[in-house]
Amino acid sequence: MQSAESFIAELDAQNRAALDRIGAAAACEPGAEVTVQRLLLLALKNEIEATECAASFIPSTREIDVKLALARQAGDEAKHFRLIEKRLSELGFDASAFDPGPRSPMLDYLLSLGTTVERVAAGQFTREALAVVRNDEFIRFCESRGDAQTAALYRDVIQPDERHHHDLGRTLLLRLAATSDAQDAARRAAKRTLDLAEELQEIARMKLGVSRAPGC
Repeated sequence: MQSAESFIAELDAQNRAALDRIGAAAACEPGAEVTVQRLLLLALKNEIEATECAASFIPSTREIDVKLALARQAGDEAKHFRLIEKRLSELGFDASAFDPGPRSPMLDYLLSLGTTVERVAAGQFTREALAVVRNDEFIRFCESRGDAQTAALYRDVIQPDERHHHDLGRTLLLRLAATSDAQDAARRAAKRTLDLAEELQEIARMKLGVSRAPGC
């Protein structure tokens, strides 16, 4: 069995390889019909699902530090939803009746995870690192379209929260990934999260011409 510190370093390296691929794919120029407003509507779905996911885990999580981290994350994601909704209003779109539609495959997968170490590895540690990568590309897209205000919202408010969630996940995993079984479960959960993210990203690009979309 590895030490928790060694395991986190290994997981970081494995995640980084996938995140680099995802970031490179996300940097592709989207179709001509893709606008900042359209990508912000996708962001609303991401944020409400991230809120639901974190909140759904709280009742069945026994560890108090993880409960509180999930509560913090749920509050942050809900805040992001409202900030994006407000920005859409400023851009001339009324999102008050927004319907996120059916649950995404990513949310279905995350909600299927039954152990705390899997949830932290997949959700806070991996998905939030993914959000940072995607948001960086979205910020660059906003700047290329002359939308400095949306870029600033992500750079100055949303990104610091997402980095904090990832850092919380790292801290929690140092305690939770203390056995070989826990490390194996965390490794599998992180890999499936990134595999699914790549699959969904490619589907969005091929079917809808969407790239540069933000994370959550």
